[in-house]
Amino acid sequence: MTEKGGMRYDSFHHHRRSIRMKGYDYASEGAYFVTICIKNRECVLGEVFDRSIKPNPANIMISKWWIELNNKFPSIQTDEHIVMPNHFHGIIRVGAALCGRPNPDVDISIDTNPPQKGHPHRGAPTLGNIIDWFKTMTTNEYIRRVKQDGWLPCAGVFWQRNYHERIIRNDDELNRIRQYIQNNPQNWDQDPENLKST
Repeated sequence: MTEKGGMRYDSFHHHRRSIRMKGYDYASEGAYFVTICIKNRECVLGEVFDRSIKPNPANIMISKWWIELNNKFPSIQTDEHIVMPNHFHGIIRVGAALCGRPNPDVDISIDTNPPQKGHPHRGAPTLGNIIDWFKTMTTNEYIRRVKQDGWLPCAGVFWQRNYHERIIRNDDELNRIRQYIQNNPQNWDQDPENLKST
């Protein structure tokens, strides 16, 4: 398998039939690496050019809602993330932090539709609660912007039904996954999510 960010790519890429770990409490303290794919892996979130992601407004919208998770769910912290043309990678930390939190390097100032904050989530959310809310808010805004701003229409569903997660066991693994996320655009040509990969 291809080496990516100093790690074997297959160590992060889950089999498509992967489900949540049986008996594991996904509201428990810890860090999780999450991957969510666009339905049919359509490239509607910008493009990779010269090994860098070139975001479009939809890409920026996804990052905006990722950051907003911190307000909706005060007991979590979002960590490193990347919005690729047809999928999303991010780290969510629930409860006590494993490592220092990197500053989000996302300019959301050009977006004229800031998120509606609503009420913070009460109680301990599960990872599923968090991802469901994120997918709902991004889907709703995407559909709205298709109608208002002529964004590329999606075929009825924006995200794939499920998502992939990995429980991050320690600080070393956390840092390796952060590096993997940062390097994702550089490896787009070999990415299994890229339907045009060689």
